[in-house]
Amino acid sequence: MAKFDKIAVLNKIGSTGMVPVFYHKDVEVAKKVVKACYDGGVRAFEFTNRGDFAQEVFAEIVKFAAKECPEMAIGIGSIVDPATAAMYLQLGANFVVGPLFNPEIAKVCNRRSVAYTPGCGSVSEVGFAQEVGCDLCKVFPGDVYGTNFVKGLMAPMPWSKLMVTGGVEPTKENLTAWIKAGVFCVGMGSKLFPKDKVAAEDWAYVTAKCEEALGYIAEARK
Repeated sequence: MAKFDKIAVLNKIGSTGMVPVFYHKDVEVAKKVVKACYDGGVRAFEFTNRGDFAQEVFAEIVKFAAKECPEMAIGIGSIVDPATAAMYLQLGANFVVGPLFNPEIAKVCNRRSVAYTPGCGSVSEVGFAQEVGCDLCKVFPGDVYGTNFVKGLMAPMPWSKLMVTGGVEPTKENLTAWIKAGVFCVGMGSKLFPKDKVAAEDWAYVTAKCEEALGYIAEARK
């Protein structure tokens, strides 16, 4: 069962403005990445459903976070069908993210008061997602749509909460551009976790990079 409900998760995501996106088949590596992000100020973390037995790794990091990172909301990403969403809810997913919008997933998540953030690529898709209770929608892939898409959508629909994912970089220029365009938060993967740093187990780098990115977001919001 989810430790944090929809409102709590959205508050965590909104207050920090960033959700790291990560997958690794090694449980111990995943745990260390979660802890490094937590130490860097992150309070919502998306583990992606991208490899065989990903659910086994996910179950372990949820248990780990409950003890070592008590304020961290662990969510699951890359979810495209309701059956998979239901499985991860049983494993303690605090939020569910997908590359596409599937209204059947919304039903499963709403029943448990768990946030569902679907990937949307048009104003209409965002509107349909909002109709079924998706408070936060994902603009994906962000580097394809760009900041003008966000600005254009927010003009007639200013109540929208958008998370941009895909091509987001932990630089002052990139993060400032997205925040000024009007996004609620950003999702960031490979740019936050370079393969060489993960391989070298340089967790101090990850922590520092999270702190740096969160600082740029906070500055851009002023």
